Amino acid sequence: MPLTIYPAIDLKNGQCVRLKRGEMDQATVYSADPGGQARAWQDAGFAWLHVVDLNGAFAGKPVNGDAVRSILANTSRPVQLGGGIRDMAGIAAWLEAGVTRVILGSAAAKNPPLVIEACKAFPGRIAVGIDARDGFVATEGWADVSTIQAADLGLRFEDAGVSAIIYTDIGRDGMLTGLNLEQTVELARRLTTPVIASGGVGSLDDLADLRTAAEGTRIEGAIVGRALYDGRVDPAAALALFA
Repeated sequence: MPLTIYPAIDLKNGQCVRLKRGEMDQATVYSADPGGQARAWQDAGFAWLHVVDLNGAFAGKPVNGDAVRSILANTSRPVQLGGGIRDMAGIAAWLEAGVTRVILGSAAAKNPPLVIEACKAFPGRIAVGIDARDGFVATEGWADVSTIQAADLGLRFEDAGVSAIIYTDIGRDGMLTGLNLEQTVELARRLTTPVIASGGVGSLDDLADLRTAAEGTRIEGAIVGRALYDGRVDPAAALALFA
């Protein structure tokens, strides 16, 4: 099965940034034009866009709404959006605005019934973001680490109709040190829900390693951020690798 590359557009104060290990004060600004960045990734050939409202993740409510709307206005590609979406009204509003898939992260850990309700109301359009530090789920923009194991949280939603689990190793995110393949593969083998790998892609070799590790699992793609912005991963070469 071909894997999908999701270029990341992380939004802080209306700009496209990348963080290191989720630290907001470690933000590198790559573009002040989120809509233009969305067009660039579409023109590069990517089939999906992964968008996160970083301020919203910390605030618990959407903050970068104008930037998200600019992205939606500038691309025909499907967009998955997370960050600060914590209730049915917020989910419905973004889906109606043109988002293809809403990602529930902190809400999934703290309010599992919301995920189940949303999956029933919007079949195929709800993903769960599992952000882990040393295997334990972190919430509120990664500021709080819970006692919930990542795999246990994923298993809670096996029958809910979640379209994908996005698994991020916080310790590797933005560090360009490679994905945590061991934990990602272990999670994918325990679930029937498709898993998207995130956190640490730094080179084409990292993507090649994922492709090999993903064989026989439900891993269906990877999110790539800093490595694309820095030019460490060439879009054409990455897309060819995963074709």
